[in-house]
Amino acid sequence: MAINSNLFHGFICILVAIILIGCVECNRKLVDTASLFMFGDSILDPGNNNYINTTSDYQSNWWPYGESFFKYPTGRPSDGRLISDFIAEYANLPLIPSYFQIDKEGFIDGVNFASSLSGSLVETNRGHVINLKTQLKYFKKVTKLLNNKVGDKQSKKLISNAVYMFSTGTVDYGEAFRSSPDLIHFPYPKQQFVEMVLSNFTSVLKEIYKKGGRKFAIFTLIPLGCFPGARAFTFQQNKSGECINELNEILKMHSLALPKTMKKLQDELAGFKYTLFDLYEVIDQRINHPLKFGFEVSKKACCGTGPFRGINSCGGKRQVKEYQLCKNPKDYVFFDASHPSQSTYQQSAKLLWHGDPHVTKPHGLKSFFEFSG
Repeated sequence: MAINSNLFHGFICILVAIILIGCVECNRKLVDTASLFMFGDSILDPGNNNYINTTSDYQSNWWPYGESFFKYPTGRPSDGRLISDFIAEYANLPLIPSYFQIDKEGFIDGVNFASSLSGSLVETNRGHVINLKTQLKYFKKVTKLLNNKVGDKQSKKLISNAVYMFSTGTVDYGEAFRSSPDLIHFPYPKQQFVEMVLSNFTSVLKEIYKKGGRKFAIFTLIPLGCFPGARAFTFQQNKSGECINELNEILKMHSLALPKTMKKLQDELAGFKYTLFDLYEVIDQRINHPLKFGFEVSKKACCGTGPFRGINSCGGKRQVKEYQLCKNPKDYVFFDASHPSQSTYQQSAKLLWHGDPHVTKPHGLKSFFEFSG
């Protein structure tokens, strides 16, 4: 049967146009849009601990986790999205996959390596989490995958334009304190311990810099000593239900040392850019002034049991099976004993994105996602 030459020519033109449009879209992604890579602990963990050999104490992969947004548990230790999820939305990126999902979801837009209850030190919860050094190793594997996928030139451009987000260190101090609540028996002098944690952290930043990373978003540590789990501890100890000030003291020491540490790196490493986000202050303000920020409850968790619902039993899959669940997580600063709610994370993400000068210095994160050449 004869083929109409005009129709055939038209079909070929349409096919070529579709291919060219696809290439343009791919190239625009690789050149103009910053990807997002996350490292650290439960503040950023999208469910990486679902895929490792660990126990339920280190996971959140059951209902009611995820109830406020996903409507099913993803492994995020929250009722919904995390700060990183909101940042991805503001940057017009999809939800960034966990490292163990990249075969299914891809990795051009970024990868999340964070692991709940991990620290900057390899020794922190060893064998149960993905420590920061291992997260770095996974990142290096991803850079090789990127090179194979898009070529050396484009992969280098993607890595240099990407944003690298970190929340790490809190667990190092929290676990050390939990093993010895009386800080008189703390395993190291406080200043020495802070220097150890920061040294491990900065060594990872330098390795990412060597791979081409230039834009870093660093969270201060959180006021863990005032979380519902800490209040439950002091209630059981002396019926006070107050914050563990000794723990918050060393967390503040670390956070106060961060600006000087980052400025030193900036002076040493050409092109190194950073922004510091004072998550300690953001959460502390909401604990102490909940109504000002639209919350009704700031000391008690939405999900858990015991004093302040501070016993980590949310979902009944850990050692303690009994738990209670609030009706409206959005009214609570905290979803469970040791994690903020989606509403707290959303407010935090907006401050970070727009660069509120009280808690974000020296840059708002939005500027990091603008094309930098």
